[in-house]
Amino acid sequence: MRIFALNCGSSSLKSVLIDTDSHRPLLAMHIDNLGSVDCRLQIGEERFSLDAGTDAPAGVRRLIRELQARRQGDEAAQAVAHRIVHGGATFVRPVRLDEPTLHRIGELNHLAPLHNPVALAVAQLAREEMPGVPHVAVFDTAFHATLPPRAREYALPLDVAQRLGIRRYGFHGTSHAQIARNVAAFLEADTQSLRIISCHLGNGASVAAIEYGRSVETSMGMTPLEGLVMGTRSGDIDPGVLLHLLDHGGYTAESLGKLLNSEAGLKGLAGTHDVRVLEQRAAEGNEDCRLALTVYAHRVRKYIGAYAAVMGGVDAIAFTGGIGQNSPLMRHRILQRLDFLGARLDEDRNRDARVDAQVTVFDISDLNSRTRLLVANANEELEIALQAAMVLQAAAGGPAVRIPIEISVRHAHLTQATIEKLFGTGYQLQPRTDLSQPGQYAAAESVTLIGPRGRIGNVRLMAPPRDADQVEISRSDEFILGVDAPVRISGDLRNTPGITLEGPAGRATIPSGVICARRHIHMNPDDARRLGVRDHESVQVRIDSGGRDLVFSDVSVRVADEFELRLHLDTDEANAAGVQPGDTCELVRSADPS
Repeated sequence: MRIFALNCGSSSLKSVLIDTDSHRPLLAMHIDNLGSVDCRLQIGEERFSLDAGTDAPAGVRRLIRELQARRQGDEAAQAVAHRIVHGGATFVRPVRLDEPTLHRIGELNHLAPLHNPVALAVAQLAREEMPGVPHVAVFDTAFHATLPPRAREYALPLDVAQRLGIRRYGFHGTSHAQIARNVAAFLEADTQSLRIISCHLGNGASVAAIEYGRSVETSMGMTPLEGLVMGTRSGDIDPGVLLHLLDHGGYTAESLGKLLNSEAGLKGLAGTHDVRVLEQRAAEGNEDCRLALTVYAHRVRKYIGAYAAVMGGVDAIAFTGGIGQNSPLMRHRILQRLDFLGARLDEDRNRDARVDAQVTVFDISDLNSRTRLLVANANEELEIALQAAMVLQAAAGGPAVRIPIEISVRHAHLTQATIEKLFGTGYQLQPRTDLSQPGQYAAAESVTLIGPRGRIGNVRLMAPPRDADQVEISRSDEFILGVDAPVRISGDLRNTPGITLEGPAGRATIPSGVICARRHIHMNPDDARRLGVRDHESVQVRIDSGGRDLVFSDVSVRVADEFELRLHLDTDEANAAGVQPGDTCELVRSADPS
């Protein structure tokens, strides 16, 4: 499919016509310095000056006309994909654009006042200029829909936060999602096995902690103002400073917003947000520029250390964005004093690092570095186009697919060695009930779980035996047993607590392996294509249970040839939802999950 991806920033417009089957760019165009006297359009090697003050809608009109003149007939765009910065709590997947959807997105403008209004104006104009093709919105915030409550919520009264929609959303999601996949491919690993710290460093900047394929922390919050020092944004700041400026600095809410968004950050510290200029002036002895660079690097380094702690370690640290990709000096500054993480930089490779559409990831790690240090090419337009293509392909697949629901009660998958400790030497589990996934069955045997606080009996064993011990319990079971089990996908057992099991022949204490199973959907590759989803993607599902229309978020997709299509919920979730045997669900595709 040929998709025209539009990436509208606060001062630039990037657009690429992409063949999403081959990932090949067919026509790349971008406009820099929107709204200034030096507004320029570049198409390949061609460069054009645009009228002074050209704004985003006028720029998009020019891009579309260039597209239509240069790519016609069988080479024309078949769809348009738009990057929208803020999707709020509602838009957690890409969605086709229509008037009601545009209106709902517009209701979020106050959350990203520099970006959303411009992107909406661009989307509306593009729909008018290209009415014969579908338009899809892809949201920066969607990747961070998996943030756990402890990372998502601010410490404010709950009624205030809920009434005003105050929570952390995160941004640069298309970039962080792509970096996670590209890093995993470079390391020849599955995203599900990696802890990645993704550093998107440009005029806007954010860091994300991506634990086993899911965003679990990110530096930007309710708006893009939180977090790192940026080109013109302050990043983290004591709220008391803002109150002081309002009370004693002569600022209004409007002028304070302008200060924090447009006059702070690197520009506020040193008069410019161009890191190349800052590095040159710092080398010449300018103390303000030296301070700006050290403050910037210090903030990024602080977040890297914090996110390594959040994830219990880190396997790879990746840099992308205009600064992350192109400033060896800034990478050097940031990576200082991270030896305790096993992160050691190769200075020669750091200076030589170059990434592009062909070389998407470059390793700058020292040979003795336990943590891989990487530079990754930012290609948000490709990610935007691929996400849009999945939505359109799924929509073309026919009516909604009903997904059977299975309720997973507490159970254990054990190694043969542990089984023999509990039931005797050479013991073999006896089949009781076949499971929906081929080759698996519930065994006739059960065990007792013994935790620091209590015990639970009659815990069914699953078979055949596995290579590692795993016990799956519910949140209610956690409190009974007195253990703190993380929410994980089956098989993801790093940094998990252990427990004691008791059987007829004795006891066995496993040092790790206790989890609360994350809600997930098993499917085969054909199902994934029909539903327009990818392995490890997080989705929403709607369950019509007893006349109630319930939506579950953060449902993980697992794709394998042998899987049968099933949604798996634990007993707590099923009971809360009133799910009965035989109930089904469907993926939420609409912008409005209700």
